[in-house]
Amino acid sequence: MNATEHIWRLVDVVAPWWAGEAEVARTYFNSPKRTVQTDMLWLSRQCFKEYWGSGVSQYDRRGVFLGQLKSLIEIAPQIDLTIDRKEIQDILEGLQAEFSHYVLFAEAYDAIRPTGVAKMNPQNLTSWPEEDQLTALRYQHQDEHGAVGMRACKFTEGGYCTLFTEGMALKGRGGVDDKIAEACAAVYDDEFGHMLAGVAGITDEGMSEADWLLMEKLAVEQMKKRIHMRNGEFGNPLSAERIAAIGRGEITPVQFDWARAGIPAPSHATA
Repeated sequence: MNATEHIWRLVDVVAPWWAGEAEVARTYFNSPKRTVQTDMLWLSRQCFKEYWGSGVSQYDRRGVFLGQLKSLIEIAPQIDLTIDRKEIQDILEGLQAEFSHYVLFAEAYDAIRPTGVAKMNPQNLTSWPEEDQLTALRYQHQDEHGAVGMRACKFTEGGYCTLFTEGMALKGRGGVDDKIAEACAAVYDDEFGHMLAGVAGITDEGMSEADWLLMEKLAVEQMKKRIHMRNGEFGNPLSAERIAAIGRGEITPVQFDWARAGIPAPSHATA
C-alpha cells in the first residue's frame, strides 16, 4: 500500500472511536442529570487539559502551557544553532492558542459559578484517573517507539475535535449552553485545521510497512484510553457496556473530511 492508502486504513480503524468520543459529550449535554455542578466539573477538567495537559511535542512533558514556557527558557540559547528559529515561532504560536483555549473555558466556568464559589485558578486544577492513564500511555508510546509513537500521539490528539463539534451544537439553547458553544466554536476554529494538517503530514514521514502497522496499533490503543478519559471528564455518561459496544464497532463512524485534509478520498467514503 502507498501512504495515502495507509491513511485511509488508519482513519477507518480510528473513526469509530472518534464517534464514541462524540457520543460521550452528546450524551452528557442531553442528560437530565446535568447540573451547574456537573458543568463546573467538566469545564474545570477541560481547563486542566488546556493548561496542564501533556500535549504531544518534545518540549511539553511538564505541561502543554507552563512546561513549554520553561522549556523555551532552557533551549533559547540554542536558537539558530541546534534549533531552527521557525520551530520556536511555531511553539510560541501554539502557546498563544493553548492559553486562549484555557481562557475561553475558564470564562465559561466563571460565568456559571454560584455566588461564593472561587473563580477559576489553574493552580487549583487537578487531573482525574482516566486522564492520567491516557497520558502515561502516550508517554510510553513515545519512549518505546520514538518517531512512530510521537506521530501516533499527534494523530489521535484532540479526538478529531469531536468535543468541540458537540459543544458547538449547543448554540441557540440559551444560557450556559450558548457560552459553551461560543468557547467550543473558537477552539474548533484553531484546532481543526491543525489536526487535519497533522494527518496530511503523515504522508511525508516516509514510514515503512512495519511502521504503518505499528502506528495503527498505537493509535487504537490511545483511542481506547481517550474514550475513557472523555467519559471520566464528563462524569461517566456512558456505561461500561456501551463503551464495550463501541469497541466492537457498534456505532456509525465519524465521516472524515478528506477534501479539507487535502487527501484523495477512498472509494468507500461518503459525502
